[in-house]
Amino acid sequence: MAVPETAEAGRRFEPFALLSFQTRIAEVYQSRLAAAFDGYIAATEAANRAWIDATKPLTPAQAWGEATGYWTDFAQRSLLLWDTLRRRGNDWLAHEAAGKPPLIAFDYEIVADARRYARPANYALVRIVAPSGVAADPDKRPYVIIDPRAGHGPGIGGFKTDSEVGVALRAGHPVYMVIFFPEPVLGQTLADVTLAEAEFLRVVRARHPTRGKPVIVGNCQGGWAAIMMGALEPDGAGPIVMNGAPMSYWAGNDAENPMRYAGGMLGGSWTALLASDLGGGRFDGAHLVENFEALNPANTYFGKAYNLFAKIDTEAPRYLDFERWWGGYFLMNREEIGWIVDNLFVGNRLASGRAEWAPGKAFDLRALRSPIILFASLGDNITPPQQAFNWVADLYPTTEDLKANGQVIVGLMHESVGHLGIFVSAGVARREHTQIVDLLDYIEHLPPGLYGMKVEEQHVDGAVRYDAVLHEVRVEDLQKLQKYARKDEIPFAAVERVSRVNAAAYERFAHPVVEALVRPEVAPLLRALHPLRARRWALSDLNPFLAPLGGWADLVRSHRVMRDETGPLAAAERRAAAGIMAGWDLYRDLRDAAAENLFFTVYGTMSLTSPAASADRIATGAGRPDVGEPAGRIDEGGFTDAAVRAGLLVARLGRNQRRLSTFKRIRALVGRDVGLLAMPTEAAAQVVRRQATFVEREPEQALATLPNLVPSAEERGRLLDILGRLASHFDLEPEQRALMQRLQELLGPERLPGSRPESDVAAGREHGSEPARRKAG
Repeated sequence: MAVPETAEAGRRFEPFALLSFQTRIAEVYQSRLAAAFDGYIAATEAANRAWIDATKPLTPAQAWGEATGYWTDFAQRSLLLWDTLRRRGNDWLAHEAAGKPPLIAFDYEIVADARRYARPANYALVRIVAPSGVAADPDKRPYVIIDPRAGHGPGIGGFKTDSEVGVALRAGHPVYMVIFFPEPVLGQTLADVTLAEAEFLRVVRARHPTRGKPVIVGNCQGGWAAIMMGALEPDGAGPIVMNGAPMSYWAGNDAENPMRYAGGMLGGSWTALLASDLGGGRFDGAHLVENFEALNPANTYFGKAYNLFAKIDTEAPRYLDFERWWGGYFLMNREEIGWIVDNLFVGNRLASGRAEWAPGKAFDLRALRSPIILFASLGDNITPPQQAFNWVADLYPTTEDLKANGQVIVGLMHESVGHLGIFVSAGVARREHTQIVDLLDYIEHLPPGLYGMKVEEQHVDGAVRYDAVLHEVRVEDLQKLQKYARKDEIPFAAVERVSRVNAAAYERFAHPVVEALVRPEVAPLLRALHPLRARRWALSDLNPFLAPLGGWADLVRSHRVMRDETGPLAAAERRAAAGIMAGWDLYRDLRDAAAENLFFTVYGTMSLTSPAASADRIATGAGRPDVGEPAGRIDEGGFTDAAVRAGLLVARLGRNQRRLSTFKRIRALVGRDVGLLAMPTEAAAQVVRRQATFVEREPEQALATLPNLVPSAEERGRLLDILGRLASHFDLEPEQRALMQRLQELLGPERLPGSRPESDVAAGREHGSEPARRKAG
């Protein structure tokens, strides 16, 4: 197997590379700070002009009215803000008392509980009950949605009616979710969790034996859980959708993705072990949430509260719903977080085949034959696109390698939505997730390869419609996501080595002491004092000073005095808020620039003198199944093989794109006649893979031997009829029309039904389609 450029480029971090990174970081942050300062000056000048325009015509009486109205409204908003925070605290207490059940907007029933398995885990499989008016289609395959266990509880995939769950239900699919409970089972490991999820997959297949392999949807860290489950159960997994899922933890761009440096700046995995020991052997998910919040301190410490304050009359319900989920902190065992940090956050071992679920047994991602859809966003600062996509290049260094393995991978990129927006945005659900669900009916009939997916918006008769467009790309094109051809990943290998040393030292010298000092009985008290929890229970009815707030808030709501949003005082408030946000952003940029520069100074220097392990993360292919040759000879097959091969031969000469709407039209026209739809899903996929390999490697021989697959006149006539119907409904390129003529000559003496000379096609484009003219005639 060929080794990618990142490994070939050198096993050491060259001195000029370290200097170039540090120079680049300084330049980027300098320009960013200058732009932020210029923007703040411009905003201040605009606010000053608005102030002058607003105050010029005011008489003393008007000025007094403006002041009294604004400050009355300000006092009322302040009281309502504090009352909303009190209600948030009460909601948090009620949710804790209820055992932190999943926050799913649909009814559900538990189908399987892994706490009762031989290797127990705190996971369960639930079936989502379709709401009134929504019926499951008996011909649709089931969905299994896995939410992330990354500090919060389950439910984000079905948090709203317009969500992944809602979209799949409305499309007629049975939907299941993998949920988890707040407390892990004693001794539970990540291997136990993955084995339980693989068993859930078997349960779903047993409940729907005739509907095809289940679709697996993994959100964020549920993405790598999904792909590990698929690796353990490759024969039971259907298409896998990974939404905002980090798989290449070392990946990213300098001056853009500061979170990837956290492991190195903390010295590796020993801090997670310490946090677990302080929790009595349990790792508190609140630590992970705290890390997420630290990424954007402006929003965490001011922006979120100010947005609530500014929209207090309308924002409170949405704010409280989200905070109920955001404030639900779940626990992990020490063994679980240790495995995650060592193998993923710091070690980045999954794609390289070094992440073991049992001694000597690693997750083999190349054993997967299920199509995979990767959905990421350029606006995601938690899982940047590089972390979502780069593992493909690590696993399949070349496009030819990916195709030889029979794999189909589709990548979808959003331009701006943030990390949580990938899962909870109603607009993303209606646009991207709906198209993903539609595409999954067709993706297994795609030839092996890497595809880029784009969602196009169309306005028809005042209604908005969407269409997914696929275009084939090369694995090598993933390098375009990177600066410096991924050379900036080399120092992370030094982080892994330092982490191993620090963790060993901690285990030997500190762990026995901390374990003896912190008894399990003390851990709940320490967790209750965590800042994220304390600011919830402290602002609740447990605080006697907040007791009058509820009554006062009701009184204020019945006597609201609204300020003039266009007035000078409201403008001054917004100017002050912008200044505070700019100050926090300045702090964040300075902090990130210092941390990033220190990271490359420390670990880049280490990489100058020691071998980098970046090459070792690339799978060598040893022990992999031989998938280089298709099953069967090129001149063997039946009618379905011939129809698929003919379609692929024609498609390869057209534009390098495939539309979802075109897939639907083709299926409606000839889907049943081709024979793929009558086959089991895996058998149909094998036909497509086999014929795609022949067409990819030997197109002329594939064309010449096509008649051998349909020896009878009846079969040839059927095939020509199918091709004729397609030719009459779609505009073909000149090369495709020429190939159609060759197919006519190969398969029969008569003219291919529906084929037209180039002049007829041009006339059809001008005066309407041929079917329309026939109807008119």
